[in-house]
Amino acid sequence: MAKNINIGEAELEIMKVLWNKSVPLSTAEINAAVADRGWKRTTISTFLGRLTEKGAVICEKKGNSFFYSPLITKGEYRMAQTRNLISSLYEGSVKDLAVSLFNEETLTEEDVRELMAFLSEKED
Repeated sequence: MAKNINIGEAELEIMKVLWNKSVPLSTAEINAAVADRGWKRTTISTFLGRLTEKGAVICEKKGNSFFYSPLITKGEYRMAQTRNLISSLYEGSVKDLAVSLFNEETLTEEDVRELMAFLSEKED
C-alpha cells in the first residue's frame, strides 16, 4: 500500500513531469517542462523542496545540479487519492461512488461497457 502523501495541485504538475520521464530530471529540465505555467525558478524549487520533504521525490546532487526522481508511482498516488475520496465522501462505500457516477450521468455508454467487461474479467 502506497504512502498517503498530500500533494497540492501545483506540486502535482511537477509530479506529472517526473512521472512522464524514466530518468531523473534536473531542476533546469523541470523548469523547462512547466515553463507555460509562468512560475519563477524559486517557486518551482519551493515545490520540489516540499515534495522532497513529503517523501514524494528524491533529490540527488550531481556536480552543480540537482536531479529529482519520484518515490511514488502515478498508480500508487491515484490509488491513495481514490481511497481518500471513497473514505471521505462516500463513507468507504465503493458502491455509493459508482451509484453517484451513474446518477450524475457522468459515465458514457462506452465507460459502462468497459466497466462491465472489467468486472466480468474479475469474476473469472
